Amino acid sequence: MPRLIFERGGIILADNILVMEHITKEFPGVKALDNVNLEVQRGEIHALIGENGAGKSTLMNVLSGQYPYGSYTGTVTYEGKECHFKKLSDSEAEGIVIIHQELALIPLLSIGENMFLGNEIKNSLGYIDWDKTYSEAEKHMAQVGLHESAQTLIKDIGTGKQQLVEIAKAFSKKVKLLILDEPTSSLNDEDAKMLLDLLMEFKKNGLTSIIITHKLNEIIYCADRVTILRDGSTIETLTKGVDDLSEDRIIKGMVGRSMDDRYPAREHHVGNEVLLEAKNWTVHHPLYSEKIVDDNISFNVHKGEVIGFSGLQGAGRTELAMSIFGKSYGTEISGELFIKGQKVDLKDPRAAIQHGLAYVTEDRKTNGLILDESIRFNTTLARISKVCKNGIIDVDHEVHEAEQITKEMGTKTPSNEQKVGNLSGGNQQKALLGKWMFAEPEILILDEPTRGIDVGAKYDIYCLINEMVANGKAVIMISSEMPELLGMCDRIYVMSEGKLAGELDVKEATQEKIMSLIMQNS
Repeated sequence: MPRLIFERGGIILADNILVMEHITKEFPGVKALDNVNLEVQRGEIHALIGENGAGKSTLMNVLSGQYPYGSYTGTVTYEGKECHFKKLSDSEAEGIVIIHQELALIPLLSIGENMFLGNEIKNSLGYIDWDKTYSEAEKHMAQVGLHESAQTLIKDIGTGKQQLVEIAKAFSKKVKLLILDEPTSSLNDEDAKMLLDLLMEFKKNGLTSIIITHKLNEIIYCADRVTILRDGSTIETLTKGVDDLSEDRIIKGMVGRSMDDRYPAREHHVGNEVLLEAKNWTVHHPLYSEKIVDDNISFNVHKGEVIGFSGLQGAGRTELAMSIFGKSYGTEISGELFIKGQKVDLKDPRAAIQHGLAYVTEDRKTNGLILDESIRFNTTLARISKVCKNGIIDVDHEVHEAEQITKEMGTKTPSNEQKVGNLSGGNQQKALLGKWMFAEPEILILDEPTRGIDVGAKYDIYCLINEMVANGKAVIMISSEMPELLGMCDRIYVMSEGKLAGELDVKEATQEKIMSLIMQNS
């Protein structure tokens, strides 16, 4: 039933498509949701935000049936009816479709095959009707502005287009309520804006959306209302045009205090000693050896310095970092690499670690952590010899060391025996950083270190970076967020299409100058 609400001197009807009341969900040792309430009005874009571990994804998993009815307490009312969803297909049958941060697409299948996987279009004989499959797929692709053949393989399109495939897939399921969990975390600014504009177009046609994102500028750009969760509880709901919907106000709701400075202050004491230097570093593609991914790159980082690498997707930043870290990417790698003035040949990651390098991957779930293992197991993995005696793991020592690292990182967990896969995104990132802090690196390479995590967790990571360089270490930061590079680095290298486009001292650097260098060399 619509409810009466008051708004500035008049009574209006709020047509709620979704009402979640008193939702409580517990896991062993953790109350993930504590009496959470959420109301979503029909035809709005509703942002659901909070720090990592606040309960956002858990709440959406309750709604979608991922956590079945009976595994939580409280009521879910959708389209005026109380829902008892037992599985994901139950909610999808009612028009509720959730798109997770990790896209559920099979790279070696076509767009059309992915779109109707598990929901195949069959002819009268029970065989898949491929003509209709591809024509229906292209009809829904047109709805989201994706102009590709439905027979194109997923592996042959970029991340932005893959995100559109997921939304087209939702339309094939007759979506009424679209839930997007961190939809732009892997997109560049241009693709992210296109996606948000698309959601706003869908809104004009009556589609309701719930968006979970840590990018506050996106919330301000597209959301009609914002519900803030903190520590598994509902804090407040803010309405555009009625409440203050500034970034500072949203952050205060999320963390319980104002954050006057997003980037912790640091005294810049860059030493004269060059800890790492690459000269004329060239990397070829691992499969297509004729393709040069990084072309004649030269850079250095000094003791006590943070350098950044900026550039658009495909600029070659990650490939550069991985190739330096024990040649873990690429073929026909040429050029010279120096650590503390000594020329080195790091043949594999083990050699890189032994020479004081650490590489924190941008893909923590696939390449950074073993999700089915404990925090303790993951923490000591990069340098397990530290907790061994005569080649045998000293478990008591390992437990002690892991507890120290977890405490230093501020990782929220009931126990170090908790599986890493059960942690929130921000705490997974802290566990990943903890793994490399345990290895005691001299040079830390951070690849998108704050992707998909909240402002509070970001601040903690920034403090860790400052602490490292204050102790004479060096940090190399790859980030797609220009304000982050400007706020944290001493110097910024700009890359474009596999080449070095320029170098800026942070004192003179601006977003405009960075973009200008990128565009001049693209």
